[in-house]
Amino acid sequence: MIDILLSILILTGAIFTFIGSLGLARLQDFYTRLHGPTKATTLGVGCLLIASAIYFSIREDGISLHEVLVTLFLFITAPVSAHLLGKAALHLKVKSLAATPEQENDTPPSPG
Repeated sequence: MIDILLSILILTGAIFTFIGSLGLARLQDFYTRLHGPTKATTLGVGCLLIASAIYFSIREDGISLHEVLVTLFLFITAPVSAHLLGKAALHLKVKSLAATPEQENDTPPSPG
């Protein structure tokens, strides 16, 4: 039963990590690329670390806290770093494919 749970966690982690990496490589601008590693890859690595914690807790006599601490650190730092990168990009006026509120206000109203 534990083998099935570990297999599901590892496959889920691998799929999320792959999707996040693919998003980082394939998406077109900085702001959309920011979502790949901070959302999907964080969940993928979290699943892999939880699977590792379960495996080593069962294999050894004590609870494996190393992976739990790394997971908590990852879940705390990934959103903060993404927020800081996004704010820095806004401050540097990095171009985006989506229209910003300033660009929407500069366009003349459509007739109708």
